[in-house]
Amino acid sequence: MIKNITNLGDAALYCDFGEEVNKEINKKVINFFKNIQKIKLKGITNISPSYNKLIISFDLSETNFQILKEKILNIKIEDIQNEQFENIKIPICFDEEFALDIKRLCSSFNISEKEIIKKFLEKKYYCYMTGFIAGMPFLGDTDEKLRFKRLETPRVKVPMGAIGVTEQFCNIYTFESPGGWNIIGNTPQKVFNKSNANDPALIKPGDTINFFKISKKEYLNWND
Repeated sequence: MIKNITNLGDAALYCDFGEEVNKEINKKVINFFKNIQKIKLKGITNISPSYNKLIISFDLSETNFQILKEKILNIKIEDIQNEQFENIKIPICFDEEFALDIKRLCSSFNISEKEIIKKFLEKKYYCYMTGFIAGMPFLGDTDEKLRFKRLETPRVKVPMGAIGVTEQFCNIYTFESPGGWNIIGNTPQKVFNKSNANDPALIKPGDTINFFKISKKEYLNWND
């Protein structure tokens, strides 16, 4: 399952599951992540899954690389059942003031706004990972006709709730942030709630997401 485990600095393990970015490999990463969480090995301070890697940070006063590597390699992995993951419905408004890049995309790629919206809403998206900013989900896989390149010049400020697409992924900006993704809409749904200290992220790796269209009036009156 793991192709290689190496040092990452003085106090972290870098677990490599391969180079490809697809659901099959990512599910192995998440499965391993959840198994390690469940076992609660001594000395682990943080576990960060990505598309095809897993970084395990540890406290050097409690363990070291070699000890932890041996324990991880000897873990008996149990399959994580689908019922542990959520299917989450997220509203999106495509009103002109929120869809910052949609007209440019229509012009540059000879695709209508109606087709972009239709193809975007038809997909069920899979959360590969969260990161970059707190709770930001990286969701795949977009329709092949919506696999646009990043902006040549990233924006200094992307609004909170903005939904962007680039290459095979879409994401949701959980806070105002710099960013280079193509923004096609915005959601009023709070995807990261820092006041909920125990479970601030609405979307987690392994969850699936369906987007549904709302009007600007519905957006402005939305209440979580």
